[in-house]
Amino acid sequence: MCGIFAIFSSSLPEPELRQELIACSSKLRHRGPDWSGYIVVEANANNNVPLPHGIAHERLAIMDPESGSQPLVSRDGSVIVAVNGEIYNFRELYAALKAPYTPQTGSDCEVILPLYEEHGPTTDMVKNLRGMFSFLLYDRKTDTYFATRDHIGITPLYIGWGNDGSVYLSSEMKSLVGECNKFQNFPPGHIYCSKGENAGKFTRWYTPTWAPEMKPGAPLPKEKYNSETLRFAFERAVTRRMMSDVPWGVLLSGGLDSSLVAAICARNIARRSTSFPKLHSFTIGLKDSPDILAAKKVADMLGTIHHSYTYTLEEGADAIRAVIKTLETYDLTTIRASTPMYLMARKIKAMGIKMVISGEGADEVFGGYLYFHKAPNEREFFDETVDKLSRLHMYDCLRCNKAMSAWGVEPRVPFLDADFLDIAMNLDPTEKMIRTGPKVDPADRRIEKWAIRKAFDTPDDPYLPAEILWRQKEQFSDGVGYGWVDSLKDVAEREISDQMFANAKNRFPHNTPTTKEGYRYRMIFEEFFPGEAAERTVPGGKSIACSTERAMNWDASFALRADPSGRAAGVHDKAYEAGFEADGKVADGPASKKQKK
Repeated sequence: MCGIFAIFSSSLPEPELRQELIACSSKLRHRGPDWSGYIVVEANANNNVPLPHGIAHERLAIMDPESGSQPLVSRDGSVIVAVNGEIYNFRELYAALKAPYTPQTGSDCEVILPLYEEHGPTTDMVKNLRGMFSFLLYDRKTDTYFATRDHIGITPLYIGWGNDGSVYLSSEMKSLVGECNKFQNFPPGHIYCSKGENAGKFTRWYTPTWAPEMKPGAPLPKEKYNSETLRFAFERAVTRRMMSDVPWGVLLSGGLDSSLVAAICARNIARRSTSFPKLHSFTIGLKDSPDILAAKKVADMLGTIHHSYTYTLEEGADAIRAVIKTLETYDLTTIRASTPMYLMARKIKAMGIKMVISGEGADEVFGGYLYFHKAPNEREFFDETVDKLSRLHMYDCLRCNKAMSAWGVEPRVPFLDADFLDIAMNLDPTEKMIRTGPKVDPADRRIEKWAIRKAFDTPDDPYLPAEILWRQKEQFSDGVGYGWVDSLKDVAEREISDQMFANAKNRFPHNTPTTKEGYRYRMIFEEFFPGEAAERTVPGGKSIACSTERAMNWDASFALRADPSGRAAGVHDKAYEAGFEADGKVADGPASKKQKK
């Protein structure tokens, strides 16, 4: 994972623009500690370049570490591109080009140069890319700049506007604060071009059949369930992401999603050669936490070289400020889940590992969060999954990418593979709905994520132990140890007085915190990222166990249990007691009373 940054159409003289470019880009160097590249395009009225431009790249070398430095430049020097991410199908794209192209490097990202030559700054240039990516491109011949972001927003990208009319683009918000009064998330699945029919506007390039605009209300999919089709599609998504020229491993929480990823990787490595290096797996949690214990079982079965890290409540609490600065969010559940991942990433980097494959996205695709037990019908279930996927760039994708990239480790997420999504999201939602309870025939019983569990339930050649394959969903902030979330609430109770919290609506009128924990995170966020533009990059709204606001209407008890922990949904084996109420009731807004346990 790299850091990309650009200033287009700047009013600064070229020497000052270069200084500004380096100063802003250096704030992204944690993402790409291996090399820095800077290009300043000088203004030249004779060549129709009225204002200068600057493009920067902070590189994490995964593919072709020797010669793949960026920004990449076309042979004639006219096209410059800086890319963050990976293009997994770059070889197929080279083969499909109308005009033969001989790569100058071994970088998978170089394929963007001939694609631009063939398609120009259009959606056609991007729609066949398979991977995770955001990139910035400049064409000297036409003085055109172009930017795009992958289909889900796996890689982060922000866009801002300077007072002089310049356009800033950056992998992280921290390079824009103090430079732009207005900035925002660059929308996933879109392009932005400085010239042409839609100049200065966002144009959608990702239009999947199951939700062309990535909005609820699309016709319900009708594909019937086929376990082999689903299994083969996911295996392909995982093996695509095993390409690397540097040491890599897998994140293994012991839950279903990461365990399936690890199992597929281990099988593929074993098929290559018995002498091929063994797979490294990593997990973190409080001592004897559910994830630590479950991950050990999976690692023992798969034969991975397993690294199990523990952290204390104090170590986690000490890291909160750094985590908020790294993530650029004040979202409660994202901070809770990111802290152990942030700590683990540092340990992983110390081992010399630069890339890991992870299980993010499965819960959004298959309705794996525990509140989906309460989905009233297929329409509500499907629309919720679409909404969850459309917002993932502000939650789990942000968490996974920024927490790992803080230490120069690249995370890859096969559940969000575009081709796999085409199969999994086109399934009839009745195939994903949860069927439990005393009135359900045992033969018809289906727990959360039944569809993907069943696809890998192969007793004659098992991928996973049955107790892992059918283990109940744990949200990461819960699975690392139930005491973690409770300890964060206790810290907030000590630091945020009742008087402070009673004024929450006046202090933070936008996305007003509804708990003392949320208020504390908001205060820390504001220290690093002041101003309205920054606060509006973070989503708001009521949630239970990571739901959207739509799902708050699925069950009457949710109004009193608006907490992102999976235990709040009332169906977890370790669920909060029946008398549990969140710090702030949904109907009443912020409240100063102590949470009941």
